[in-house]
Amino acid sequence: MPKQHALNAADQNRALGLSTFAFTICFAVWTIFAIVGIEIKADLGLNDTQFGLLVGTPILTGSLTRLMLGIWTDQRGGRIVFPLTMLASAASTFLLSYAENYYVMLLAALGLGLAGGGFAVGVAYVSKFYPQERQGAALGFFGMGNVGAAVTKFLAPWVMVAIGWQGVAQVWAGALALVAVLFYLFARDDPEFAARKADGTKARSLKEQLEPLKSEQVWRFSLYYFFVFGAFVALALWLPQYMVSLYGVDVKTAGMLAATFSLSASLFRAYGGMLSDKYGARRIMYATFGVSLVCLFMLSYPATDYVIHGIRGDIVFSTSMSLVPFVITVFVLGFFMSLGKAAVYKHIPVYYPDHVGSVGGMVGMVGGLGGFILPIVFGAVSDLTGIWTSCFMVLFALVGIALAWMHIAIRQMEQKAAGMDNRSLPEFPEMADLHEEKKHAAAKPSKVLAEWKPEDSEFWEQTGERIARRNLFISIPALLLAFAVWMVWSVVVAKLPSIGFDYSTDQLFWLAALPGLSGATLRIFYSFMVPIFGGRLWTTLSTASLLIPAFGIGYAVQNPETPYVIFLVLALLCGFGGGNFASSMSNISFFFPKAQKGNALALNAGLGNLGVSVMQFAVPLVIVAGVFGVLGGEPQQTAEGGELWLQNAGFIWVPFIIVATMLAWFGMNDIADAKASFAEQSVIFQRKHNWLMCWLYTGTFGSFIGFSAGLPLLAKHQFPQIDVLQFVFLGPLVGALSRAATGWVSDRWGGARVTFWVFVLMMLGVLAVAYFIEAGSWWGFLAAFIFMFFMTGVGNASTFQMIPNIMRQEVPRLMPQLSREASLRQSEKESAAIVGFTSAIAAYGAFFIPKSFGSAISATGSPMAALWGFFIFYASCAALTWWAYSRRGGLLHDIERGRAPVPAEPTNQLKGATA
Repeated sequence: MPKQHALNAADQNRALGLSTFAFTICFAVWTIFAIVGIEIKADLGLNDTQFGLLVGTPILTGSLTRLMLGIWTDQRGGRIVFPLTMLASAASTFLLSYAENYYVMLLAALGLGLAGGGFAVGVAYVSKFYPQERQGAALGFFGMGNVGAAVTKFLAPWVMVAIGWQGVAQVWAGALALVAVLFYLFARDDPEFAARKADGTKARSLKEQLEPLKSEQVWRFSLYYFFVFGAFVALALWLPQYMVSLYGVDVKTAGMLAATFSLSASLFRAYGGMLSDKYGARRIMYATFGVSLVCLFMLSYPATDYVIHGIRGDIVFSTSMSLVPFVITVFVLGFFMSLGKAAVYKHIPVYYPDHVGSVGGMVGMVGGLGGFILPIVFGAVSDLTGIWTSCFMVLFALVGIALAWMHIAIRQMEQKAAGMDNRSLPEFPEMADLHEEKKHAAAKPSKVLAEWKPEDSEFWEQTGERIARRNLFISIPALLLAFAVWMVWSVVVAKLPSIGFDYSTDQLFWLAALPGLSGATLRIFYSFMVPIFGGRLWTTLSTASLLIPAFGIGYAVQNPETPYVIFLVLALLCGFGGGNFASSMSNISFFFPKAQKGNALALNAGLGNLGVSVMQFAVPLVIVAGVFGVLGGEPQQTAEGGELWLQNAGFIWVPFIIVATMLAWFGMNDIADAKASFAEQSVIFQRKHNWLMCWLYTGTFGSFIGFSAGLPLLAKHQFPQIDVLQFVFLGPLVGALSRAATGWVSDRWGGARVTFWVFVLMMLGVLAVAYFIEAGSWWGFLAAFIFMFFMTGVGNASTFQMIPNIMRQEVPRLMPQLSREASLRQSEKESAAIVGFTSAIAAYGAFFIPKSFGSAISATGSPMAALWGFFIFYASCAALTWWAYSRRGGLLHDIERGRAPVPAEPTNQLKGATA
């Protein structure tokens, strides 16, 4: 037995060493155009698109042939397929040196590209020598042959200077032919092929080999490899001429600097394989895509000059990445791409141990196609945009798509695995029933709760409550910041005219209204994001997205020449904050048992809504001082001769958003089986009471959020002599607190009766606002609006108190076939769905109310037309509430007066959970 182990180790080392060396030379030949192409481009006068096609053609051949070469390796053995592939490529490379025009060079490049197909041969050949627990490291070491690109970049410039590009082609062809001969002489057949040859067993047919390619997973892995390998090849080809053109270095310097990227993207591939074996390929892929996203964002940002018109003249500064930071950034990018390449190929032998050749060939083919397609795209985008960094913009979008697809797929796997008896999530969850856990298990993702039973009192007391409250306490400040950013534009637009922005009243009200429009629309989509992405990731992403409008506002308001369209875009982006409510409430609802959902959701929503008041209180304070010093920019001169740092209205939230984002990522959890089917919830669109409650809730919450958005600008327009920003925060504060403090009123007297009187009193409130505007009384105007805000809070609680009672009446009537228990579950499901949908529709009030004020003032010079419109709308709400619910014979009349039993005790899930 020891002798057998030694023999196996020797065979393994021989196969791995020879294959890695051969692949290194193949890769050096495959990327030869990265250097010789620069001189060819100059000699033939090629444009960027033609150059991209030339350097990409060998990549096309090497990619397209990988599938068949992998299959042939499984069938015929790598010992014969690898040398034949190298010899065919060597012949074409040698003939390239005699090509005299562009089209002949393209033809020779097709044959030269066979060298790239050697990767599929090597993967299928080497993997046969190693057990699954060591295949990641072995294939990672083999993949280090990518360093051949660095060999070409280091050596080819010197050879080209000495004997021309034709000499480079001839020397590289000779080296490849020599290695082909040596490989055939010293390599041995892989164990599987040798055993099959000894037994006389036929290889699997082509149809059997291609069978796994029907799986979506293969194509998902292919997309990963399209980035980690295809983008690596594309950049290896593109970077030398990029640095020659952009930074003005000579070809030898560009080759050596570009080689640092190739080295980092190659040498660390073996390390990536070891990390994948130890920690799991999934974690390595997350790290790869996450860091790549950051690096590519930095590389994508074009060199830009900024001019700030300051008090003592223009302040000019620029942003650009010099050569040294550029080289460091691409080195880091290459390092993580090398880890990702190993992680992708760690999956293949585990998922498809009997089809490594075909699956590895397909993944390698698609990845290689990236090396062909991307240089062409780089050239075309560069020609079209004229922006140097456009190539990195393309890659930024690509890695973003790959990361999103990967995470969605993993979420689906975790949800499936959560339903299995074995609760320990393996590295590949959907294979839990096919493999022994000990062979494939990696450490369970600590942030994924595979088992979550809040209704189990023992589980809740020992484990669940602590975790649930931690997630709630992180969610609350994140949601508070979301509301603050959503409504911050209402304060900013009130100050724009005073610092030199010459916009009409209607334009200003448009800016105040657009965050409500986008926020309400996003709520509809955000409602479904948590089950897809997971609460932890989505909370992190949605909170981080607030940085975009926060930074945008900070920069845009510093220059009065900023185009109006930029402000329109920023106003729409502020809607990110409005959308966050739907996903935040959905996420928290999964954590708590029914008995505590109401309180948890009320805390999350109520304290989140306070973000409006916090913003309206804090922003007027921070915009009158240079809070951030020189980092925050110079102050703007006001029409009254004072100074204003309006940029602080955006910048002040940045540090808090960053902290909240980090807390969400490091402190929150995903629940593996947190699922909610859209099809199950879509039944509410057939319920008339869903639409009736949308109308009523728009009258309560729509008024709350709409007045919050429109009041600062309306007050500033009607009372220009008053510093209104010192007072307008009181309205949203009262509205948020009154909701939490008056829920008992609806419980005592009935939601329909309370809602009816809320709308009657809001009609009186509208008349009071109109009266005090005509009288020119600021304090009367403010008091009337505070009264209106108070009533919206009472109405928010009362309307949502109605929903579960309505559905407990309606579901038994609409679905009489259901048992009592099934009817109760169905009514709760539909009640929850109606809560979410009505909150999304009502949020449009944040658009329509400010826009109504603006349109009325623009048309008539007064907001009275809008106020009369609100009066009529509240009258219709009161009439609807009375007719459908609270009158004698109405749906809730007898229940609220104790004359009929409630079909089932309402859960606490919906009490107070309004926003």
